[in-house]
Amino acid sequence: MTHAHAGRFPIGAAATIAELEADPHPLLARLRASEPVSWLPALGGWLVTRRDLALTVMRDAETFTVDDPRFSTARVVGPSMLSLDGAQHTRHRTPFADRFRPRDVEARLAAFINAETKRLIAGLKPAGAAELREAFAGPLAVAVVAESLGLAGADAATVLAWYDAIVGAVSDISAGLEPRPSGAEAFASLSASVRATVRADDCDRDRDRGRNRDSLLAAAADAGLELPEVVSNAAVMMFGGIETTAGMIVNAVLYLLSHPGQLELVRADPNLIADAVDESLRLESSVTVVDRYATRDVELAGAPIRSGDLVEVSITGANRDPAVFDRPDGFDVRRPNARLHLAFAQGPHFCLGAHAARLEAQAAISTLLAELPGLRLDPERRREAPRGLVFRKPDHVHVRWDA
Repeated sequence: MTHAHAGRFPIGAAATIAELEADPHPLLARLRASEPVSWLPALGGWLVTRRDLALTVMRDAETFTVDDPRFSTARVVGPSMLSLDGAQHTRHRTPFADRFRPRDVEARLAAFINAETKRLIAGLKPAGAAELREAFAGPLAVAVVAESLGLAGADAATVLAWYDAIVGAVSDISAGLEPRPSGAEAFASLSASVRATVRADDCDRDRDRGRNRDSLLAAAADAGLELPEVVSNAAVMMFGGIETTAGMIVNAVLYLLSHPGQLELVRADPNLIADAVDESLRLESSVTVVDRYATRDVELAGAPIRSGDLVEVSITGANRDPAVFDRPDGFDVRRPNARLHLAFAQGPHFCLGAHAARLEAQAAISTLLAELPGLRLDPERRREAPRGLVFRKPDHVHVRWDA
């Protein structure tokens, strides 16, 4: 297939993994203009870079599905809302979606997010300098996931250890390797914690009838999911709530601190913080692509997609589509249509935790600016740009402030 398509899609044929990892934006712009659905031998599949076509793929789960045996996450954690479509997807997702409506997220998590954000920053404040990804954004994202799941006997450090091991196993499979044993061990520990959580919740309700003490996981079990299915979805929520949210926070901080004029606008009007978060998501989504598999032969923008082909939607490419966003490579916290970005995907797999992630990022920026006077990028450290093939963020964001 590579040879059959190479002549027809020369830009895609020349693309490299290194280019996609480091600075993909010039390549994606060329693809979007000339080959909006292109065959990339480096990816072994099609890459969709135009926003309207990205929406077509993500909204049509019958033609472009996630339900395929090659889906690496499902091979480690089992079937879940992430790897199912149709009625089974609805059955897995609905019990969790009911608890992630904006009003419910505000009631369950807003106070915790604000308190944890302030606690972490208070611990950093006396030093006058920090690396924000490891010292702040990562710990905040892990703590919120741990609080949201309410796992019995699992603090934030334990949840992070499980997450790291499971991600490692998924990465091994994606690279064509045998998954490391620590992934299965972590998944077994997560499973035991989920079972203990559901049992404890059942006991609480038996002792204290009439009060709503259902945890998120117990509610999913009550809604008809089997315990292994609850475990699989808990693992997926760890994926969605840790890596992507931490990346979202550090990307937003990096862009604000790299654009002093935009930072001053936000300092002068804190109501712009939410807009700054969405503009950062548009400009540099922490998730670069979503994978789908064609269920039938179909033509998309002239590309002859065959049944079984991998079709990757470039969130990064779609979010800088000049047909939708004026001056798409610029960072503008007053951009009127920034929320048209696709960082949380679209269609049946729209991110379940989008509102919670926004709350975290907004609380993070608001508190950083309020509590750390003179916050700025550390001039003595090399400024690192976001990078990554699937998850995109800087490895480090070193900052200083007036202690």
